[in-house]
Amino acid sequence: MTGSDAVDYAEHGAELLTALEAVERVIGGRGIEPALHHLVLLRASQMNKCAFCVKMHTRDARKDGESDQRLDHLVVWRQVADFTPREKAAFAWTEALTELKDGTDLAPLRAELRAHFTQAEIATLTVMVSMINLWNRIQVSSH
Repeated sequence: MTGSDAVDYAEHGAELLTALEAVERVIGGRGIEPALHHLVLLRASQMNKCAFCVKMHTRDARKDGESDQRLDHLVVWRQVADFTPREKAAFAWTEALTELKDGTDLAPLRAELRAHFTQAEIATLTVMVSMINLWNRIQVSSH
């Protein structure tokens, strides 16, 4: 659903959307497992209050076999044992890059990422988080 005064990005920004979709294809080919990819996109979308994206990423995760329990517990991932240390490191990074707070020390988060991800995977994860934040903002601007 879009507001009647919202910009029609498909009409007035088609080449921009095409370029962003090309970046998404590159991200998808860089080896982050689909389950984690879905959960990262969903967590950022929850934080950004993008109802459209939350619905889409929840649906896509279920389609790829994600359990309802893990989807339900994502919002409280720190308090449950449903997620691996690798996933938790990715969620912490996602939250830090989604809600940029003054004084956040990213060094411990990077150290935790290095324990579970290669440098190439960290680069992919960082761009993945950046892109979902961009998509969330485009979508929210149309609410």
